Amino acid sequence: MSERGKMSTEQCAGIATAGELLTIENLRIEAPASNSVRGGVPSILVDDVSLSVRRGRVMGLIGESGAGKSTIGLASMGYGRGGIKITGGSVVVNGRDIRKLSKAGLRKLRGKEICYVAQSAAAAFNPAKRLMDQVVEAALMHGVSSRADAEARAVILFKKLGLPDPEKIGRRFPHQVSGGQLQRVMTAMALCSEPDLIVFDEPTTALDVTTQIDVLAAIRDAMRETSVAAIYITHDLAVVAQVADEIMVLRGGKMVEQGTTRQIIHHPRQDYTKALVAVHDIQHPEKPAAASPILAIDRLTAGYGNGTIKVLEDVALVLEKAHTLAIVGESGSGKSTLARVITGLLPPMSGSLKFDGKALPARLAERSKNELRQLQMIYQMADVAMNPRQTVATIIGRPIEFYFGIKGDERDRRVAKLLDQIELGKEFANRYPSELSGGQKQRICIARALAAKPRIIICDEVTSALDPLVSNGILKLLLQLQKEEEIAYLFITHDLATVSSIADSVVVMHRGRVVRSGAKSQVLNPPFDPYTELLLSSVPQLNEGWLDGAIASRRMQPAGN
Repeated sequence: MSERGKMSTEQCAGIATAGELLTIENLRIEAPASNSVRGGVPSILVDDVSLSVRRGRVMGLIGESGAGKSTIGLASMGYGRGGIKITGGSVVVNGRDIRKLSKAGLRKLRGKEICYVAQSAAAAFNPAKRLMDQVVEAALMHGVSSRADAEARAVILFKKLGLPDPEKIGRRFPHQVSGGQLQRVMTAMALCSEPDLIVFDEPTTALDVTTQIDVLAAIRDAMRETSVAAIYITHDLAVVAQVADEIMVLRGGKMVEQGTTRQIIHHPRQDYTKALVAVHDIQHPEKPAAASPILAIDRLTAGYGNGTIKVLEDVALVLEKAHTLAIVGESGSGKSTLARVITGLLPPMSGSLKFDGKALPARLAERSKNELRQLQMIYQMADVAMNPRQTVATIIGRPIEFYFGIKGDERDRRVAKLLDQIELGKEFANRYPSELSGGQKQRICIARALAAKPRIIICDEVTSALDPLVSNGILKLLLQLQKEEEIAYLFITHDLATVSSIADSVVVMHRGRVVRSGAKSQVLNPPFDPYTELLLSSVPQLNEGWLDGAIASRRMQPAGN
């Protein structure tokens, strides 16, 4: 570690020279009463949790949404969001209980001894400032090093993290690099001030599998080389198994189980942990081919800028009635653009689009109300897909009124039936989106799509932001609804584990083209084309050595991410 300048006598007296860097004992965290959800949800967010992290070691925190993972991670920095407060226990960093530090003391701690890497790098960077200025900011503010030394260290970190053109990438603005590159720049920003501890909060959740593997390997290697300790927060057990020495499983703010990574994966003791491990083994048998397709796309080309930028080129696919077709590929492959074309938001430059054997108008404004009704969409981020000022009954009831003209008691009965279908119940009708968990919000979005009685639902990354058990529940619900209502799904995802759980057929896209398509059993089994093989080899597996094997079996290409 470089010299950090003179420290106060009080600080020096408390620093541990060996052993535990972070010790949390009997931690209790509460939300203000005003933040409590209608219906009596308790305000205790974390209850009696204890953990410790030694220097150079990584503690993984895993659990479903609302388990308290991020709340604990932020508490290690003495921080609480939205008025959340630590009301019990101790948080000791380098021998000092940070609950006893002044605000000035906490400011000296954050960004110097402890740094934070957020899930969304795009939201964490100032779009008006160059990357290098932001990477070195904490080191300069805390007097860790001079500007020249901080920039030199940043370049070294850029190289360690596999960023392209490490000497010059710092001159770029955030919008001039990819999502995977920006996530690695954020890791460099955390490491630049040479902290003792980094809190990684879902740093690869939003990335596609090929980008995730490179970012994950870069993070792990950088931590090993700098001997920094870390808390790694995620809902993906297979991911945390690649970086963590120990894992704590959390549920409802309480510790369920804690142990070494090997013990948690191979010998889980608690039923909840066993369920987390088992969810990785779920497979869905594909259905036989149907007699005729509900959606047929042929030689479709589309793009932006009056055709100057082609995003899709010569795309062809078929979605059969009451079947699920998964569209897979990394970020930038054209998956979401294809959804925009199908929904009429982006007219194609050429090619045909047929719905149940008839040509479907290219533009949304040209489609009849019945054509709009039969093709619905469920979005990735349920939070931004619902009006926060409307109740669940209003959100689900809107398509019932719009497409069928049904109001009053009959509409309310249909809403109640839909709530039963999505396994929530009519008691949710008067709740607002802020009073729902992530999985509940996604179920409401499913009910809203079902309210139109569609024949096709486009599911755009609908489980990517959810933890495995909640995600598995959503997938099972979709399959059950498909059986009951004979709905066809176009399932857009970068998660190949999800494909195994729900798809009948698969289309693999790369740079706007279809590189492989067919029944799931055909597409996901060898012989593979090089790109499909890369995708499949990048899906995290539930064993500790998977990442090393995956990296060894392919050549990393950092410049492409």
